[in-house]
Amino acid sequence: MNDRPATPPPPAAAQDGRTEPPQHPHIRSFAMRRGHVTAGQRRAYADVLPRVSLPYAAQPLDIEAAFGRHALRVLEIGFGMGETTAKMAQARPDVDFLGVEVFAAGVGALCMRIDDLQLDNVRIVQHDAVEVVRDMLAPDSLAGVHIYFPDPWPKARHHKRRLVAPPFIALLASRIAPGGYLHCATDWQHYAEQMLAVLSDESMLANQHAGYAPDPRNPLIERPTTKFHARGERLGHGVWDLVFRRR
Repeated sequence: MNDRPATPPPPAAAQDGRTEPPQHPHIRSFAMRRGHVTAGQRRAYADVLPRVSLPYAAQPLDIEAAFGRHALRVLEIGFGMGETTAKMAQARPDVDFLGVEVFAAGVGALCMRIDDLQLDNVRIVQHDAVEVVRDMLAPDSLAGVHIYFPDPWPKARHHKRRLVAPPFIALLASRIAPGGYLHCATDWQHYAEQMLAVLSDESMLANQHAGYAPDPRNPLIERPTTKFHARGERLGHGVWDLVFRRR
């Protein structure tokens, strides 16, 4: 843990009169660890990332300039090895996808897919998602947000590290435009139950189903079945999707 204590600043008023959630140190939902980076990932990291990377900065991002156009925008939090993000970006070239990931292997893997598929509607921020959402994204700026298979932190003493928790969900909901959506998925039942409770308690969000979503679709696109998902199903693991709309 490298979080430093700080005095939270007073809440800032958004342009529409709502109050921004206060900024404060947060417990990170990831643990930095060394991971194997293949030669191909390393090459893509060096050659492709400079074209699609958006460096983290503690100031609002000019997202239209970043993509060079006006379009619907979806935030992908923790895209892993980029398989889902690349498939959706390929299927919806009219939608811009902003992927946030901390691990170099995953960033390199998505860069390889971007290059192989010649995608020009994906940008990457390699940084902590909480800080990206808090500092770089304007209120009401996103058409959708995807949080697919985040680290479940299964041990009870680590549940406080889970990403889908009230403070972050309140912040995230403020970045989604009215009518936009938040789509979460997990293969851990206990985490699914927590997600359902947290999302249901957020006043800016409304469940689009009676509990869990019956299929992996959201208002823009169906969540692809990845190798990770398919492996879990073969092993008998359940998968729970939740789709909420911003009020």
